[in-house]
Amino acid sequence: MENFHSQTYSLRQLASRKSKRPLTLARAIAVTSGKGGVGKSNITINLGLTLQSMDKNVVILDADLGLANIDVLLGKRPKYNISHVIEGNKKIEDIIIEVEGGLRIIPASSGIEKLANLKKEDMDSFISQLKNVEENVDFFFIDTAAGISQEVLGFLLSCNEIFVVTTGEPTAITDAYAIIKAITNKKKDAVIRLIVNMCKTNDEAGIIHKKINAVSQRFLNKKLDLLGGILYDNAVSVSVRKQKPFVLQYPRSTASMGIKMIAKKMLENRTSSGTGTLQDFFTNIKGFMS
Repeated sequence: MENFHSQTYSLRQLASRKSKRPLTLARAIAVTSGKGGVGKSNITINLGLTLQSMDKNVVILDADLGLANIDVLLGKRPKYNISHVIEGNKKIEDIIIEVEGGLRIIPASSGIEKLANLKKEDMDSFISQLKNVEENVDFFFIDTAAGISQEVLGFLLSCNEIFVVTTGEPTAITDAYAIIKAITNKKKDAVIRLIVNMCKTNDEAGIIHKKINAVSQRFLNKKLDLLGGILYDNAVSVSVRKQKPFVLQYPRSTASMGIKMIAKKMLENRTSSGTGTLQDFFTNIKGFMS
């Protein structure tokens, strides 16, 4: 594993990017799952890389503060992480790393103090630091931990647009519905989009979406969008072992094709109602984490 201190970004380097986006246009999206092991972080990474290849500037915040794993999936070992920012030892530009394809990562650290327990001044400082990426972002992904902890809900409720990742396993479906219910009970206008991973057939994503959507509409009065499905593909497990994103390692694999279809759909829906901006996220997170 390589040391990435030499690849961290200064504010001057960030500002020199070819395309600057105002904060009001940057799209903030939380990616979550009811349970672990459904491929949430892997999808986030590969989706970010695919959007980056489509001339979009993408930043991923690894918000799994209890079990950070995005850097592990990429085979990287950042010298600094979000804990150094929270402790006041580093600025956000000191810890941002760029990986192959231009994707930028804000790495987390396992086992640091929960954001929900931070003092107000520390939270304000942390959010202020995050704003330093605001001019250079088209998509800002918040990759949350699995489950429905207070901290996870804080991140989810701070976004107007949420991707829920599930598989066809009964427990994954049940847990996906549980987190959809938790979100809807607190934020009825949230736009929730479903991604079904490791599908066994081309029709499975539609079938699972139909089941979850029917229950959601009946008991929560909430309609869910199907963003797409990704077929089960051995190339994914091989890429995970190699710590290399599958869209780079196997760009023509069925999983890569599924990710590209989701990315295209995201771009087509970029003006759809309910999508939240990065400005919304920064405004909301202070309140939800209080």
